[in-house]
Amino acid sequence: MTVNPTANLRSFWGSVGRVFAVFFPQGRKAKRTRFFFLFSFLPVAVSLVIKFNQILSGKPAGGNGYLFNNLIMLFYLQLIILILALFYGTSVCSEEIEGKTLPYLITRPIPKAAVVLGKYAAYTVVMAGMVIVGLLFSFLVLNLDRLDDPAVYRILGRYLGVLVLGGMAYGALFTFLGSFLKRSIFFGLLFCFGWENVIQYFPGSTQRLAIAHYLKSFLPATSSGRFSILTFRLEPTQPGPALLMLLLITAAFLTLACLFFTKKEYILDD
Repeated sequence: MTVNPTANLRSFWGSVGRVFAVFFPQGRKAKRTRFFFLFSFLPVAVSLVIKFNQILSGKPAGGNGYLFNNLIMLFYLQLIILILALFYGTSVCSEEIEGKTLPYLITRPIPKAAVVLGKYAAYTVVMAGMVIVGLLFSFLVLNLDRLDDPAVYRILGRYLGVLVLGGMAYGALFTFLGSFLKRSIFFGLLFCFGWENVIQYFPGSTQRLAIAHYLKSFLPATSSGRFSILTFRLEPTQPGPALLMLLLITAAFLTLACLFFTKKEYILDD
């Protein structure tokens, strides 16, 4: 019997699509999504406070671009993306084990790797949707006086791309952690607020050991004389290599997650 690799590959990606179709609406309607949606709107609340303060005090809005580029992006890039990717990424594999639903999945004619990739894609789209909506509202609130300037839309597009890439890379890493660690959220928190928030400020090539380094390499350079929270001590990588590294990180951790989830024999607790 001749094996057709093209047909097998088509069947595999069809399985990924079916898993996505099941888990995307589930992830969108889940109770935790409502909570995280409100959480992702924290920078919007900050933007509204800043705007109302400017209106009441009569101060000019000239510094809003700087506030958006630094304060609002700081919330998204170093807090919200990390938290969302951690909880959604680790749940790709761990919720099937902890919820004891794994036997129902593996008895279906769907490869385990397709389950991982389909759920990862579904949760990444849910996560990206929340972040994009929140960032757009923050942008509109703080840039009402500059909406006729095409340059601000180029910056917005770049920031949206950075956050989506961040969600993909961090989500892949935490999917990998969730595939073999029981306390994956604990170790993920150590990574997020320990390693990732410290190593990026080290000088030289050491900072390239942080995913945040490659994300921040896409941020626009600040004008001289201005202190930027996000790009403090940053020695950026060129956009091309930075994009390649983020895609390689995503692909590598997803591959490892699929291998662990496929090969490991999970023991379900009573």
